[in-house]
Amino acid sequence: MADSPVLFWFRDDLRLADNPGLAAAHATGKPLVTVYILDEESREARPMGGASKWWLDKSLRTLSERIAGKGGTLILRRGNAEEVIAGLVAETGAEAVFWNRRYNPSRKIDERIKVALKAADIAAESFNGSLLAEPFAIKTGSGGDFKVFTPFWKALQATIDIPQAAAEPRALAAPPEVRSDDIDDWGLHPARPDWSGGLAEAWTPGEMGARKRLRDFLAGPITGYASGRDRPDQDGTSRLSPYLHFGEISPHQVWRAARHVEEAGEAPAKDVQKLLSEVAWRDFSNHLLYHDPQMGRLSWRRQFDNIDWRKGTKAELDAWKRGKTGYPIVDAGMRQLWATGWMHNRVRMIAASFFVKDLLVHWRTGEEWFWDTLVDADEANNAAGWQWTAGTGADAAPYFRVFNPVLQGEKFDPEGDYVRRWVPELSDLGVKWIHRPWEAPAPVLDLAGVRLGETYPQPIIDHDFARKRALETYKFSSQESVS
Repeated sequence: MADSPVLFWFRDDLRLADNPGLAAAHATGKPLVTVYILDEESREARPMGGASKWWLDKSLRTLSERIAGKGGTLILRRGNAEEVIAGLVAETGAEAVFWNRRYNPSRKIDERIKVALKAADIAAESFNGSLLAEPFAIKTGSGGDFKVFTPFWKALQATIDIPQAAAEPRALAAPPEVRSDDIDDWGLHPARPDWSGGLAEAWTPGEMGARKRLRDFLAGPITGYASGRDRPDQDGTSRLSPYLHFGEISPHQVWRAARHVEEAGEAPAKDVQKLLSEVAWRDFSNHLLYHDPQMGRLSWRRQFDNIDWRKGTKAELDAWKRGKTGYPIVDAGMRQLWATGWMHNRVRMIAASFFVKDLLVHWRTGEEWFWDTLVDADEANNAAGWQWTAGTGADAAPYFRVFNPVLQGEKFDPEGDYVRRWVPELSDLGVKWIHRPWEAPAPVLDLAGVRLGETYPQPIIDHDFARKRALETYKFSSQESVS
C-alpha cells in the first residue's frame, strides 16, 4: 500500500544527524514509525547498570522532544525485542524495518529478527551507524582478525573511507496512532535514594549535549591532548565516551570535525591523530568482542582462565568501591566514579590494576562494578579495558605489567590536585606526601589534620607484597595451562 509505513528501530544511536539507518528509512518517503525498545528479557541483552539507565532516561527524553519538533513520535516499548518488533509490524502494517547494526552478543537478536521479517516478506535493512569500520570489513594481510591494536590502527588508517554525513531529516511524517509506554513507568531515574545529583552536574545527555562537548573540546583541550589526556588533574580528555556509547554522536562525526580543525590549523596534527587513535581503540574493542563474543566473561587469552583468583573479603571490596583503600590516586578515581559516573582514563587503569593485581580478584568482578556505575559502560570497551589491565586480553605486553599506585600518582598527578579534589581529607598534605600519606612524619600529618586509620585509612594491602604475589600467581597459572 502506498501509505504503508516503515519502522526505524533506535538502539545505541540516539541521534537524528548522521544516522544512516534513519536517513534510509526517511528517504523512502513513507510515514515513519520510530521506536526504542528497552529489552531486558532477551538472553543476549545485558541489562544496563544504574548509571547507564540514568543517562538513557535523559537521552530518550531529549530525542523524543527533537522528533516531536519534526512532526513525529518516538514510540517506547519494553520487552523482548523479537516480540515487540513483530507486534509493531502487525499493528502498523509496516512494510520495512530499518536499524543500525550492533556488534556485541545482541547481534544474535538482530539476526533472528531479520530472518523472521524476511520470512514474512517484510524488508529488513541494517547499516553501520556506530563504528569507523565494521569488524568483518578489516582484516590482516593474511585475511585473519587483528589481535594487537597498533597493526589494527595502521590497517584502519590505510583503508578507511569516511562516508558523507547522512542528512538529518527536516521533517518526520506523522505515523499512525501507536501506543507508547510512559518513560516514567520505566523507572530509569534512581529513587529512594536519588544518587544522581553529581551526574546531573557533570553531564548533559542527548545529541545537542554531544555536539557541544565536541565543539568545546576541539576549541581548546584538543591542543596538548596527546600528553594531556594522561593527566587527571587537568581538563585534557574529550569526555565523549558516553555520547559515543549511546550514539548521540557518531565516530564519523568526530573524525570529520577533528580533521577539519587540523586542516584549518586550529589543532596540532599529533593531537588530532591521538584523538582519532582513541576513537579507533573503541573500534578495536568491538572488533575483539565481535570475533570472541565470550570476551565479557572469559579471558581473551584462555590460558589465564586458570588463574587462582582470590574472592576478596567484603571489607576489601567495599574499600575499593568506596575509595577507601589507603592509596590516594585509587581512592580519588573511585570517588570520582561514584560522584559523576565517569573516571579519568589513566586512573581507570590504575584502579583496575590495583583490583586485579594488588587484591588479585577476578577482573570480571571489577568489570561488573564499572558496568553498574559508569555512564559510558560499553560491553566491548569495558571488557577490553579490564582484560588489558589484567594481562588476560589482547595486548602485545606480557602479564607482568603491574601499576604502582604511588608512582602513578606522582607521575600523572604531580601536584596532587586531583587527589585533593576527590579526597578532601588529604587536601592539606604537601606534594611530597599526598600520594604516600602513611610515610609522612607524625608532625606533618598532625599539621594537615590527617589521622591515619581515622580520617583516612591505612593502605589495605602492601603493594610490594601484592605485586610479588600477583606475578607468582600469574606465572604459575600460565605454566600450568601449558603443561
